[in-house]
Amino acid sequence: MPLDTGGVTNLHLRADGDRDPGLPDSYMPTMDTGPDIGAALKSAREFRGLTLQDVADSTRIRRAYLAAIEDMRLDELPSRPFTIGYVRAYANALGMDGEAAVERFKSDEPAPDEPLRAPVGVRRDGDPRVMAIVIVGLLIVGAIVMWNIAQRAMSEQAPPPPTAPEAAAVGVALAPVTEGPVALGAPLPAPVESTTPTPYETPGLEAATAGDGSSKAADDAAKLAREHPENVVAAPSEPLASTFTAKGPVYGAPAAASILTLQARKPTSLIVRGADNAVYFARQLAAGEAYRAPMLKGLTVDVSDPAAMQVFVGGQSKGLLPAAQTSVAKLTAE
Repeated sequence: MPLDTGGVTNLHLRADGDRDPGLPDSYMPTMDTGPDIGAALKSAREFRGLTLQDVADSTRIRRAYLAAIEDMRLDELPSRPFTIGYVRAYANALGMDGEAAVERFKSDEPAPDEPLRAPVGVRRDGDPRVMAIVIVGLLIVGAIVMWNIAQRAMSEQAPPPPTAPEAAAVGVALAPVTEGPVALGAPLPAPVESTTPTPYETPGLEAATAGDGSSKAADDAAKLAREHPENVVAAPSEPLASTFTAKGPVYGAPAAASILTLQARKPTSLIVRGADNAVYFARQLAAGEAYRAPMLKGLTVDVSDPAAMQVFVGGQSKGLLPAAQTSVAKLTAE
């Protein structure tokens, strides 16, 4: 087997022509030369004229390890598997049988159960932060466990809730349980819609329509009419249609989804707001145009001229709009 010299440039093997002619051929070292494998490797190295540094450069093994192998100072070497590898590489570098060298080493040092030793020169420096993290984690786990134990102990020490007899003893009156049919009272009225705006009340309208015949009520109505002329609905100059007839575009909801229709008798503005004061419809209506109000709760209509707007409920006329601002629910109820 040719010798792998690696990066060694001064490796010179002693050829047959350089051998001392006075030495016999049997003098060439073999694996059986010397008392042990270390002596055999040393004899083979010296026979080839190599130094320990030459072999160290070829095998990439420390020179101190090669010297320890030759002197069989095994306590200065790493664990047994590493030492066997070094012996094999040493023998191969000298052109000898590496496996035979390993067998000779095992026969010289029959210790297969020897515990592994750490490689010489290897430092074991641990990161101190790892230990700190472990300690903090253990403290957190311990705190969680202690907290759970304390909570369980507090729940076990808490007094149980009072039972029915104890509740009766402290003055809690329990309704007697009756058997048989239970009588229900009259149904309660539906709650008032909280989102429905307060209907606009025309100032003086109630006093003017009271019909008690008193002069004071008439005077009050006249006074309020003078103070708030915009809220007074003038009587129509021409008779009103009894049923709704489209005389122009009809805006708003479809006919099947509405019962209230507002039709302009003359140009006027119309604004329809929802319960949240959002504007559903806003337009300047011309004479004959109409608007169908959707069946939604909380709608209010606001017009510039109440007398210019006729109200139809279910297609039937209900007269003029009573005020400038009126709720749709009030118009449909009337």
